[in-house]
Amino acid sequence: MQLRVNGSLRDVPDNWQEETLLTVLREHLGLVGTKLGCGDGGCGACTVHVDGGVVRSCQMRASDAETLDILTIEGLTGASVDLHPVQQAWLDERVAQCGYCQAGQIMQAVALLKENPAPDEQAIVDHMNRNLCRCGTQSRVQKAILRAARELRGQS
Repeated sequence: MQLRVNGSLRDVPDNWQEETLLTVLREHLGLVGTKLGCGDGGCGACTVHVDGGVVRSCQMRASDAETLDILTIEGLTGASVDLHPVQQAWLDERVAQCGYCQAGQIMQAVALLKENPAPDEQAIVDHMNRNLCRCGTQSRVQKAILRAARELRGQS
């Protein structure tokens, strides 16, 4: 079996195919940006995009993703050396404290801005409530998303 991860086909041996997508990404493919948090899809640390939608990779078997496009935090910028505008906004607004949830938060935020390029604060709260951050940086997350939205719309 092969998975299309970050634009490249990657081989997955038979003995890995029934593992979670998260386990295959981290342990077999070495893409460790996606984190294991709660293991039951509730915290969002393992958030990736599958065919453009947000997926909790701890809740999906690798074999179920065989024909789908998977995007992880490592593939967010593609071949560019520049950070994605959401990643840059995260740095500019000093969002991270412990940093554990940040990849999942960023992937969730990117999905929001693809769906809604000009979210208001309530739309951000509603969308980002799906991701848990125990450090309490939600206000900085909101600022970063608003900053990235302006940047993506060319209104820096």
